[in-house]
Amino acid sequence: MPKPMSKPAAPTAYVCGSCGARAGKWHGRCPDCGAWNVMVEEPDRTAGGARFDPAAAEPARLYAEVDPVATERLSSGFAEFDRVLGGGIVPGSVVLLGGEPGIGKSTLLLQAAALVAAASGPVLYASGEESAYQIKDRGQRLGVGRAPVYLLAETCLERILDEVERLRPALLIVDSIQTTVSTVLQSAPGSIGQVREAATRLLFAAKQRNLPVFLVGHVTREGSLAGPKVLEHVVDTVLYFEGERHHSQRVVRAVKNRFGAVSELGVFEMTGAGLLPVPSPSRLFLSERAASVPGSAVLSAVEGSRPLLVEVQALVSTGAYGTARRTASGIDHNRLSLLLAVLEKRAGLSAVGEDVFVNIAGGLTVSEPAADLGVVAAIASSLRDRRIAEGTAVFGEVGLGGEVRSAGRAELRVREAAQLGFTRCVVPAGDAARTTAPPECALRGVGSVEEALAALAE
Repeated sequence: MPKPMSKPAAPTAYVCGSCGARAGKWHGRCPDCGAWNVMVEEPDRTAGGARFDPAAAEPARLYAEVDPVATERLSSGFAEFDRVLGGGIVPGSVVLLGGEPGIGKSTLLLQAAALVAAASGPVLYASGEESAYQIKDRGQRLGVGRAPVYLLAETCLERILDEVERLRPALLIVDSIQTTVSTVLQSAPGSIGQVREAATRLLFAAKQRNLPVFLVGHVTREGSLAGPKVLEHVVDTVLYFEGERHHSQRVVRAVKNRFGAVSELGVFEMTGAGLLPVPSPSRLFLSERAASVPGSAVLSAVEGSRPLLVEVQALVSTGAYGTARRTASGIDHNRLSLLLAVLEKRAGLSAVGEDVFVNIAGGLTVSEPAADLGVVAAIASSLRDRRIAEGTAVFGEVGLGGEVRSAGRAELRVREAAQLGFTRCVVPAGDAARTTAPPECALRGVGSVEEALAALAE
């Protein structure tokens, strides 16, 4: 009996990841640009591909004639998560969630899957890293219950898309994009070609079916998302899950969002029952602060649209080996070196030969320039061994000339400090003149680092 003929493999081509040149076979060096090890296998859409169907094409439409339709967003069940997404999950959007291993990405998405399924319909959770029994075991601990969440332990992209066609879910979760492979390509899982192919086809499926899709992404040792950079360009939203392993606080930060504000922040707390949203992050970050210790300053920061009060800790001690150490956690190391130079040159506080350690308590990372004055205040307090008066919050950007520059959303920062019981805010002079402070919180405007240090010593 003759054996059935196998299905011929789809034609593939090798594309240079640097210049985009195409070749029929693999080359160690690109024939066009000369770059090494950049040829990636991809489907050859120019050979044997689908023909263009003029009947299926939609003609161009005049901008004024397009009727905007308000699409109702789906709630993830977490107010903090909806805040980061810009108000909820947009139908047809593709969201990429990245973070370190074990930080809680799968936990958050499984909890959200159960809440979405209970409110909006079935959810398909496709995992290439865990079996259905492993996911069920974690779901029992999280209290998922009997929500219509379908589990699929699968790495084949075509199989996942078949299940999407069969179930018609309200939400699709793929954990992770690096383990998803297409049978069109022969390359290994996680390769540039596989990641790009899987992300692109999932994007097409999301737009055609108006289906929201969440993709879990691995991160590299440097903290960036693994895979080609085009992955971040393809998706609609890129979220980073941050936090220290030894802290219970977890932060979801938006670095790209086509449907909401960028740099929006959601704060969660990891518990035995899963991730719980934190309604007042400022109280959480300041809950264990020792106000009577020198080297502690309260910074009024803004992440996205949310004001946050965080503690900036500094410790200045005599160096033991002749070479001073500069250690920063939660702020940029280069920014710390710059602020130390400004303190020495403009304020006469020298830390040469001293070890300087700066930390943002709670594992939070603050990157905005308005954090400068908080860092300067904490370092000066530790260097002078003189604590900052209780009930004082600070914010402001420090320039190379020692000037204190204005920060955005000053009134929002002051209002948050007043709500938590702070009675005085040391702020840039320009912001003090334009800001209306609550009666219980006094503003002290400063124009230079010297003035700021003098105001903090009052």
